Amino acid sequence: MKEPRSNLTPARHVARILRRALEHGAAVEIDGLGTFLPGQNQGFRFIAQNSARIFIAYVEEDLEFAKNLYSAFEERGFRPWLDKMKLMPGQNWPRAIEDAIRTSDFFVACFSRRSTTKRGSFHSELRYALACAATVPLDEIFFIPVRFEECLVPARISKKIQYVDLFPNWEVGLEKVLAIVARQEVSRRRKLLPLAG
Repeated sequence: MKEPRSNLTPARHVARILRRALEHGAAVEIDGLGTFLPGQNQGFRFIAQNSARIFIAYVEEDLEFAKNLYSAFEERGFRPWLDKMKLMPGQNWPRAIEDAIRTSDFFVACFSRRSTTKRGSFHSELRYALACAATVPLDEIFFIPVRFEECLVPARISKKIQYVDLFPNWEVGLEKVLAIVARQEVSRRRKLLPLAG
């Protein structure tokens, strides 16, 4: 017997949507959790997300650069978060952005002449990320500033945190950022392994 929709709990409603998508051969990704894939005999497979989640902060004028970073992180198997790619219609975007920053493994702040002089949400994201960085163990890297062009990184950041230039050679700068993320991920995984005794 089919339950009336009004009697479904939110969890059961989500489960029903998930089941229907899998029955139609679609993969379903739940951000921060993993991906459900159709299996044999109406079953499914689940692939947990365990790679680094990277929040990318930028100003609208630098969107193309930010998308290039997003693609590069994704190609290396990381889970980048970019508002233009992840926010859903009708979603409370300020709350979603704060949640994404708080739950990220890394925060990449993208600086340019435009971002350093423009007022707006970019600077709010920086402040929130710096507050989140204050809760991260001292030997871990969370906040990674990158420069798209010659510009001043705010003194509050540049006095304490080394930035990476993605110019004049994008590939060289990008490899530095990717190496930082990969090295930090290896270090975190080692800390999570049980001690041999």
